[in-house]
Amino acid sequence: MPITRVLVANRGEIARRVFATCRRLGLGTIAVYTEPDSAAPHVAEADARVRLPKTNDYLNADAVIAAARAAGADAVHPGYGFLAENADFAAAVQDAGLTWVGPPVDAVRAMGSKIESKKLMAAAGVPVLDELDPDTVTQSQLPVLVKASAGGGGRGMRVVRELSALPAEVEAARREAQSAFSDPTVFCEHYLPTGHHVEVQVLADMHGTVWAVGERECSIQRRHQKIIEEAPSPLVERIPGMRAKLFDAARLAASAIGYAGAGTVEFLADDDGEFYFLEMNTRLQVEHPVTEETTGLDLVELQLAVAEGGRLDAKPPVAQGYSIEARLYAEDPTHGWQPQAGPVHRIDVPSVSAQFCTLGRRTGIRLDSGIVAGSSVSIHYDPMLAKVISYAPTRRQSALVLADALARTRLHGLRTNRELLVNVLRHPAFLDGATDTAFFDTHGLAELSAPLAGATMIRMSMIAAALADAAHNRATAKVSGVFGSIPSGWRNLASGYQVKTYLDDGGEEHRIEYRFTRKGLELPGDESVELISAMSDQVVLADGNGVARSFAVARYGQDVYVDSAIGPVHLVALSRFPEPGSAVEQGSLVAPMPGNVIRLGAEVGDTVTAGQSLIWLEAMKMEHTISAPADGVLTQLHVQTGQQVDVGAVLARVEGPEAQGDSQ
Repeated sequence: MPITRVLVANRGEIARRVFATCRRLGLGTIAVYTEPDSAAPHVAEADARVRLPKTNDYLNADAVIAAARAAGADAVHPGYGFLAENADFAAAVQDAGLTWVGPPVDAVRAMGSKIESKKLMAAAGVPVLDELDPDTVTQSQLPVLVKASAGGGGRGMRVVRELSALPAEVEAARREAQSAFSDPTVFCEHYLPTGHHVEVQVLADMHGTVWAVGERECSIQRRHQKIIEEAPSPLVERIPGMRAKLFDAARLAASAIGYAGAGTVEFLADDDGEFYFLEMNTRLQVEHPVTEETTGLDLVELQLAVAEGGRLDAKPPVAQGYSIEARLYAEDPTHGWQPQAGPVHRIDVPSVSAQFCTLGRRTGIRLDSGIVAGSSVSIHYDPMLAKVISYAPTRRQSALVLADALARTRLHGLRTNRELLVNVLRHPAFLDGATDTAFFDTHGLAELSAPLAGATMIRMSMIAAALADAAHNRATAKVSGVFGSIPSGWRNLASGYQVKTYLDDGGEEHRIEYRFTRKGLELPGDESVELISAMSDQVVLADGNGVARSFAVARYGQDVYVDSAIGPVHLVALSRFPEPGSAVEQGSLVAPMPGNVIRLGAEVGDTVTAGQSLIWLEAMKMEHTISAPADGVLTQLHVQTGQQVDVGAVLARVEGPEAQGDSQ
């Protein structure tokens, strides 16, 4: 039956991506959503939308199918994640008389269990890593990677290097797998610390044609989840004959299960080009845009065509050029990748030439975003905000174009991994193609997460913030006449300095002192900065060498964002007169994110040691531990299992020996 109206059983960026192709093809669109997503862009952009009863109902097959029927859909596209690789859901969609925009149910089921799929691939002649039973792992088999059999996206994954830690890590992996995929099954395999994650995009029709469209390298990962992906793979590019072997293995894997539709065969490769089957994702991948950019294909359009019974050409188009994708996450890399939640005040990526569609092999930037200005990021779902994708004739140019776009992006409201992405893309090792899964360990996460602006430019940004704030105060002051245009603190003769105090993202306090004289802006000491112009949202400053730069300033309550060509700076303006009792007591454990308390590791009165895990929070389907800041006694505990907490909430307090002595 021809497809006329498509329900996307998903949310965020992938729902918007599928809708974009549907609109271009003249197809109707239907969204499903939950209460936290009621104001999400994908909901507003659909022709029709159906609310799901519960927060976790993106995993509720019955509710999604009921929504499709109610809205008059004739096809269901699963996107990625949630129910995308659930064979029972695929079967239920077809049983309901709807077209399933995905592979055959038997193929989904065959690849749905990583344990069983590896056995199947081994029997078909595809090289695999041996599966290990978590209960029988020995010292000689370490290190091992614990993996969720039904999952992906880094959830339910743990690297274990010590045998004594294995039981606890297996149990934690099972909890995450159950929460994310409703299946707690996990297994182990040998862990290659410096491997390369290389995957092949396959596409097959129902008439026997199987394409190996191109390969991607996804070795830059955090918590076993990809954050930078590219096509083609630097490893494959430099090893003669590897691409042909990869493509043969991928086509063999797809043919072995009678595959149809878009899918990805993932491999782990070593530096010599030897590779092993990891899994097959029976769906569209997050990183599919880099394949679209290098081939000119619209993979969603091809998925829809195959679902209608269409035929592929005998061979896919030849890939050209280089494309790199960076996943922009609401998370803090310097503090254990803690996810962030809250409002997005602004997102403005410069030089965007395409959204949710290919650049047509023209050098430029594509944006596939799940958010817009005014969006709110909740704790319930994945923290990925957007994908920023570049295309260029050379790999180096592709990396630098992408890094520049990210650095210039005005993103206000949430802490993100933006600095990390830019620093990786500009790193000499990355530009040389020396990428593997140990990239962060090799080059240092702290260094890679450093601010893009150096100390001098951060200082200039703070001065700009103070001057913009003064301009804002003048513009909003209820003073008329000539006095309304006089700068704050102005005197006919030299007077005291105006003072503004900020906190940077590291929690360090900075004082900005300035005054205006007949000669213009004056700073204490030998600091030389010339004010060219100052408005409430734009300040132009020149340094001691006469080099002038523009600084865009935006403020939201106490949060101040300063953007320039050098890089973004986020500040918190401190009040001159703080509220009494607003300071947090020393030794307090503060929630770094909104989340749900799922476990407690100690009780009031227990003696604890520095680094001991005391509270486990679940946010965005992953576990995060909060540890004791120092040796001492747990004197206060303000939460219990099952409780929801907000960011900044005081959860507990640990008192050291000195504090306890003072209280006696």
